[in-house]
Amino acid sequence: MTERETTPNTHPDDALAGIEVTGDFEPFRQRNDIFTRAFWDSSIRSDKTDRFFASYRIEAAPRRGDGFQHRDFALRNAAWLVSDVLSARGAEHGIREGFQAAIRPDTPVAPEAMAVDDPGRMSDEIKRVARFFGADLCGITPLDERWQYATRVDTRDMSEAPNDLPEGICNVIVLGHQMDAGLVATYPSALAGAATGRAYSEEAAIVTQLAAYIRNLGYEAVASMNDTGLVIPYALQAGLGEYARNQMVITPAYGPRLRFSKIYTNLPLHHDRPRKLGVAEFCAICTKCADACPVKALPYGPPTDEQRGISAIRGVRKWTSDAERCFGFWASQASDCAICLRVCPFNRDFGKLRHRLWRRLALSPLRRLALWLDRGRGKRVKPAAWWRGGA
Repeated sequence: MTERETTPNTHPDDALAGIEVTGDFEPFRQRNDIFTRAFWDSSIRSDKTDRFFASYRIEAAPRRGDGFQHRDFALRNAAWLVSDVLSARGAEHGIREGFQAAIRPDTPVAPEAMAVDDPGRMSDEIKRVARFFGADLCGITPLDERWQYATRVDTRDMSEAPNDLPEGICNVIVLGHQMDAGLVATYPSALAGAATGRAYSEEAAIVTQLAAYIRNLGYEAVASMNDTGLVIPYALQAGLGEYARNQMVITPAYGPRLRFSKIYTNLPLHHDRPRKLGVAEFCAICTKCADACPVKALPYGPPTDEQRGISAIRGVRKWTSDAERCFGFWASQASDCAICLRVCPFNRDFGKLRHRLWRRLALSPLRRLALWLDRGRGKRVKPAAWWRGGA
């Protein structure tokens, strides 16, 4: 098969993106997402999951212990505020914007579209505007129906609803949002959850502003976070990084320490290409994330097309976590967990020369030496040290 030839459910750049789709592929139904299942699936929902969600409103008493005290939960919940306000505004219609439904536009499409004679130049401008609004990364890729949710969720009764986009949408702008390194170092803790919440609140503001800019240019733009489609394969296809054993995208600039959002648009744009970095080869010899997972939710061995429960997409050969075990640990902690992110050898400050030199080694045939040099890194920082200004 030549580079530009395809078979059903495959695309020319799949190999570069590290994507391998098998014959039994099926688009994912968002109702089967582990967080959505916690509201309707009796095998997932429990007193612990109810307390997990209640803790985001301080309705459940915070746990005792370093990183799980009242101030830790207070900071985490405050960090989520902007995202929470946005996602709650469509509740009466069964819409949770940014999570179970796309973000509804607050800006009309300008009646006259600005002419775009050079999609490459327009792409450069979009990336500049994305950086202006605060995005750390930006890549552009074509709409790929494989990664669109087969259906979305009506949050009033958790039933399936149509997952529609405006006519003519053809491009996806993928944005990366860095998480605070000092807070990430304290996972697992409610305090560390503030890194997650702040990233979501920042991306909610950034993605809606960039979409408004495009709509003011006279083109459709649908702002999206965890809704509408799977953002990880889009990030891979947009050339932002490479998939890793810990289920995250490893980016050259920030490692795995990012959240992603996206914008669906018909604005004429030039597409970025995916790129092989060497992350998969490194992950093949590294199991630090799987070793560190307290509930052994992360896989060992090579990527497979085994579907580990209904919360995993069917028909994609990759490293796949056990979502039930992972979320069960989140519920027991009453906060999110990203130990796998914390211990990842690529979780480094690549603004420093020594870490850039390590990255070069890790992405080379000398990756085993890089792994050896990483020994002892990634240990948890006590949350109390962050409050004292020491993290």
